[in-house]
Amino acid sequence: MPFLTAESTDERDSLATFAQQQIEQVAITLHGLDAEQLRAAPSASGMTLGALARHVLFVVERATRTVAAAPEDSPVPERTPEQYQSEGTVAPEAVREEDTAESLAEQLRRAGEELAVAIRGADPETEGPMPDQPWFEGRTTWTMRWYALHLVEENARHAGHADILRESIDGKTAYELNALAAGQTWPPEGW
Repeated sequence: MPFLTAESTDERDSLATFAQQQIEQVAITLHGLDAEQLRAAPSASGMTLGALARHVLFVVERATRTVAAAPEDSPVPERTPEQYQSEGTVAPEAVREEDTAESLAEQLRRAGEELAVAIRGADPETEGPMPDQPWFEGRTTWTMRWYALHLVEENARHAGHADILRESIDGKTAYELNALAAGQTWPPEGW
């Protein structure tokens, strides 16, 4: 059953592989959901899997640009800060009308691949400017190594949150979803 992070060869590959794996785990939680389930808020937080997927896409897209541009500031985005803010929200309305579980999972996989390419191409010692956001308070610069590890941490937090939401919707857990997404049966023989 495909669940563990793939083997890696060196530091850059490890950072990229682990960052991409956490994004993949968010995509896996969407496996087999219908439109209603994608937009369901099964917990007290009001979070939906669709909104969480949109938020992860927002974070990863910005992170990929930041990694690729370092040590310079990331390029000015084509969208306004307000548009980014509305896209990065975790509110249920962040899910677009055209979003499906399959389309969001595919976008997450593509974003994970693009982030992995950017991390593999970056020197871990390169320093970049800290984004001017309140959650980065107290830091002014970071190394690519730190930022890549932060992205693993950030997306692991989101993947865990997605696991809880998915289990609250239909009881499916990460092991089962990984097997089903890989076309395997659940439970595997011998369990």
